[in-house]
Amino acid sequence: MTPPDTYGGRPRTPAPGAAAPERRIARLRGHARRLFWSALVLIAVAGATAYYYDNLPAPFENWMLVTAAGAALVLLVVVPYFVWLSRSWTITTRRVIERSGFFGSSSREISHVRGYAIQMRRGILQRLWGAGTLTLSNGVEPPLRLKNVPHAVLVHETLVDQVEVNQILAHRDSQAHGSGAVEF
Repeated sequence: MTPPDTYGGRPRTPAPGAAAPERRIARLRGHARRLFWSALVLIAVAGATAYYYDNLPAPFENWMLVTAAGAALVLLVVVPYFVWLSRSWTITTRRVIERSGFFGSSSREISHVRGYAIQMRRGILQRLWGAGTLTLSNGVEPPLRLKNVPHAVLVHETLVDQVEVNQILAHRDSQAHGSGAVEF
């Protein structure tokens, strides 16, 4: 019989001095409620186009209607969707990574080992949807803001746990390698 991989729901800690593999805990995007108005526009434009098509006095006006509907869909539905899709946050066992952009992708990260302060702000609508804005600040770099994160309380608890575990492991590893102090 093999021993279980976890004890109490947590993965085993690596042996002192052994490199722990970096594992992805979560990959997040902003709350999708931001796309509510885009969905409403999609439904309204599709309904209006279907109703007015072939009900206009001149035949060329049908193509003008389809062109206007297509432009409205691109500007009010497709562009907001791609803007929402272009920003993501990845939480791993070692760091938090923010990625934004499709073509000129930029990335920022903050390490759990260095530690950081976590501030959570939740407005009325964010509380209603279970979302929130988390600000991670280590005092050296500009704060990393995770805006409109779904399940903000759970993400906050996960980040606090990861900072604690990483600092404990870093302290343990520094003690195992010796800090240069002589023990008697």
